[in-house]
Amino acid sequence: MNKFVGTGVALVTPFTTDNKIDTEALRKVVNYQIENGVDYLVVLGTTAESATLTREEKRLIAETVISENNGRLPLVLGIGGNNTAGIAEELKTTDLSAFDAVLSVSPYYNKPSQEGIYQHFKVVAEASPVPVILYNVPGRTASNMLPETVKRLATDFKNIIGIKEAAGDIVQAMRLVSGVPEGFLIISGDDMVTLPMILAGGHGVISVIAQGFPSEFSQMVKLGLQKEVKKAYDLHYKIAPSIDLIFAEGNPAGIKALLAKKNICENVVRLPLVKSSDKLTGEINSFVDRF
Repeated sequence: MNKFVGTGVALVTPFTTDNKIDTEALRKVVNYQIENGVDYLVVLGTTAESATLTREEKRLIAETVISENNGRLPLVLGIGGNNTAGIAEELKTTDLSAFDAVLSVSPYYNKPSQEGIYQHFKVVAEASPVPVILYNVPGRTASNMLPETVKRLATDFKNIIGIKEAAGDIVQAMRLVSGVPEGFLIISGDDMVTLPMILAGGHGVISVIAQGFPSEFSQMVKLGLQKEVKKAYDLHYKIAPSIDLIFAEGNPAGIKALLAKKNICENVVRLPLVKSSDKLTGEINSFVDRF
């Protein structure tokens, strides 16, 4: 089975109360995922607040995860942005020997055309020494990578192996499933529609909520892949209220509140994000107590 079929987790970056990288907590986060059955780890994605990290901090985070993982699970590194030449240079100069793939987001803010998106990822694919997973998240990038563009990239570049699809559109996901070459991975980037996407022919998820409930969410994904629909949906509906809660005031404020409740890391985010309100934190704590 492909190493990226199943549950990947987009790791948070734990901070101390004085806003430094908390490497001890990061090690706890990594072990909590591995010990509870997730399939791979995604380092320095959006959930990691990577936009607020210095180059030195990113290096520290990557080294900490590599060290603590110690080869136990496949690793994916987030390398993406809206400066195509800069991303190509980063791919060529970063030591990716410990990583099995990179996750590269569609260019944000610039709002490129479909041809612009294609040409961007052409450069990324040609620069990357490891496989590339595309990331489509229109709510953050302000442009939607259409299934036709994904099919074109998947056909033209063999090292583009999949897409994290987070458009929140199950019809678009189905068009991806039916349109891409055999073996190309369709990975959910929306926790709430992960199960329907899998049942429609998708291959798994890169998840936020699985970081808080790794055992239950990864089990739901496995059941979905095995077409154990009733058992999978039982777990989905058990977990679903927490998905609404953790995204109610933005990511990763909610998941950090949940992890703080579990004594895994501090409930600290960096500006321009702010930590979850007392009301929401209370609701998250109550859900964890009842779960």
